Parts: sequence; C-alpha cells; structure tokens
Amino acid sequence: MTPHFVIAGGGVAGLTTALALHAVGFERVTVVEAARELRPAGAGLNLMPGAVRELDALGLLAALESGAALRTRELRYYHRSGALISREPRGLGAGYRWPQLSVHRAHLQQVLADAVRDRLGPAAVVPGVRVAGVELPGGGRPRLRLVHRDGGRRGRASMEPDVLIGADGIRSAVRAALHPGETGPVWNGMLVWRGVSRLPAAAIGSFMLIAGDDRQKAVVYPMTRPPRPGGQVLVNWALARPAEGAPEERLLGDWRRDVPVETFLHHFEGWEFDGVSIPRVLRAADTAQEYPMVDRDPLDRWSHGRTTLVGDAAHAMYPIGSNGASQSVVDARALAHALACHPDPAEALRAYEAERRPVTTALQQANRRLGPEVVIDLAHRRAPHGFTDVHQVIPAEELAAIAGRYAASGAFDPATVNQGSPYGPPCLPARAPRAVAGPVTFA
Repeated sequence: MTPHFVIAGGGVAGLTTALALHAVGFERVTVVEAARELRPAGAGLNLMPGAVRELDALGLLAALESGAALRTRELRYYHRSGALISREPRGLGAGYRWPQLSVHRAHLQQVLADAVRDRLGPAAVVPGVRVAGVELPGGGRPRLRLVHRDGGRRGRASMEPDVLIGADGIRSAVRAALHPGETGPVWNGMLVWRGVSRLPAAAIGSFMLIAGDDRQKAVVYPMTRPPRPGGQVLVNWALARPAEGAPEERLLGDWRRDVPVETFLHHFEGWEFDGVSIPRVLRAADTAQEYPMVDRDPLDRWSHGRTTLVGDAAHAMYPIGSNGASQSVVDARALAHALACHPDPAEALRAYEAERRPVTTALQQANRRLGPEVVIDLAHRRAPHGFTDVHQVIPAEELAAIAGRYAASGAFDPATVNQGSPYGPPCLPARAPRAVAGPVTFA
C-alpha cells in the first residue's frame, strides 16, 4: 500500500514538502493547517538561488516570476550616515545559474497552494485543523489528535499516518511532542517592524539595501517591476532596534500584531541611502506588524521514528541573510529525496536529518552572530561618524571573507549551487497508481 504522509502546517515549508513528495511519486499527502482559510499573509522575503533551483525543479519558477516577484540583482550595505560599506551582485550577476528572487510571501504561498491543489487534489489541504497532541510509539506509526474549528463548532479526529512531518512553525506542536521539556522561542532583546509599501520605481531604486549601525537597522527592497513606465512598485521593508521593555511571552514568535507606523517612524527620520528615503517608504505603508526578534535553540535531534520536522519547526532563525524560507524549501526537497531513496521511513528521516541539521544549525549560530550583516556593526564601531572610503575602515579582503564564510556555512556559494539539485534521480521510484488520501473525518 502506498504510504500516507501528514504534514502539520500549510505555510511555505509544509506546502513545498507536499509538492516535493508528489514529485518523487508519493500521492497520499494530507496538509492540515490551523487557519480556517489558507489565506496568504505576511510581507516580503528573499529566495536565495539554491532555493530557487529547487522550486525550478518542482516546475514553479515560471509561475513565481509571472506575478509579484523580482530578480534581485544587487545588495548594498550602508552605514547609517549614508556611507556605502559594500555592494554585491546577486543571483545571475554573482555567477549563479538561478536568480535570487524578492517576492511577497502571499504570492509565494499562493503559487505553492495552487500547485498542491492542482497536483494532489483539492482535498489534500485541510484548513481549520490544528494538531492537539502527538503520540510517538517506539518504531510504530505516530498517532495524532486533531481539533477542527468550523464556525464555532468543534470536532475531533485522530490519524495514524505512515509519516508525520511537523511544518507548523516556531511554536510547533510536533516539535513540542518530540521535545516535551524544551523551552520556547529565544528573544535577543530586539523588536522588528515590517510591512509593504507602494512607491514610484524611481523612489526606491533597483537594489536591496541593508543599513544602520550597531543598534538599529533597516532592510528595504522592491519586489515587483512597474507595470508601466513611471508606475509604482511593491516595496518590502523591515526595521529592527532594541526594545524598551520585555514583551509578553505569548508574543514571542507572533508576527501578526498590527501597529501604526508612527509608533516607530521617528527612530528612522533622516535615514536616506542613495536616494532611498526610509521615512518616505514607511509613510507609504498602510500598516506595520511588530514582533520580538526570536529564534529557537538548535536541536540535537529532529526525528523520532516516523516523525520529523522541517522549516521553522526544525530551525527557526533570526531574519538575517535571507535564509528562513530558503532553507525551508531545501528541507522539503531533501526530505522527499531521502524518503524516495530509503524504503524504511525511519531510516529515511535519519538520512534527511544527517544531511540538513548540521547545515541549518551552522546558519542559526551564524545568524546569532549577525551573519553577513556584521559588516554594519564593524563599520560603526570603527568609524561611528561615517567615512568616505570603507576600505580604510574594513579592508576589502575582510569584507570578502565575511560574505564568503556565510555562503560557505550554508552551502549556497555559486560553485555548490551551480552543480545542480542533488535531489533528483536516481532514487525516484516508479510512480504508483494514483491513490489520494481520504478526507479527515471529525466526530
């Protein structure tokens, strides 16, 4: 009998995992999502070339680029004084075979959700269902307790899939079952504000910028092309600075709290970088989301028998280096490939974890050290009032070494990425006759 996979979580990690499983021949896949509707939300994100390579292998690149996505061609780091620290080509311009993409999370999630429904059927995604409990019998199939919410009525169900995949985010219920004594998200004392604005293309430039000092930073980049000359583009922005007080514990990991832009705009007055005015970007936004900057401590184990984790559930990291969604995509492909190559699911999950956990642990730790953004802190410490020649502050060799170390830590340097996806044949099984998962039935 063909195995049945249940994925807890219908975000980027969960939906990509469903598509990756389908691509290697598995048809019985059910995605359960706590939200009543699979409604795209959030702001923008960057997909690194290694992740774009995997989405291309899944046949999704054309759909991504046909809508709200833009090829990121250049990244610039600035000191808060306006002085340029470095400028780096990205994607194809940096020698990759695949582009780097700036994209609205809503667009990415919609492309993924449409593909899941088209390839696996409309019943493959079950909204309004959350995991209420997981039992992990030694060597056997996991047992899930599910709660369904539909217009205030409650229903309960249980399932025993062949494999359970926790893709349910930073406060993962599946992770909690695997590690019942673990503490929650870890806060670094910073607040983050993020949002989306619409501005004339001439006001935002064609590059991604990261600017600031050793205390606060701004990230701004366009995500779309203007529909016509002189038209507006969609702009993603994210800001960070130390919090003035500790947030409630329940807010750690919750990025959905709307706040007026005016509550933090004054911290960034006067910030302008090669014609891009941060206050102008902020004033063009309707609203903003505020959340504490958190991650999770790296785990020494992701899997237990036939249960494992992907994405933020496995390795939530600080939003540095454009790696959150990117690593989730690679997780999905690596997991599906391991399951195709190993008939024993438990053995497959061990192989997947052995490959992916060291890489993402290194990135979590690198991001706690600020990853490539450490150049901003170095520049400010060495020249707090600004400079005219960055190489008198940070030698070119030191700048190159910082960027190179970070790329190597995640195996997303051009030489590695350009070898092509390691998750294709020869382990793809013969495609079995179509057998979709049955509906989830609630009492």
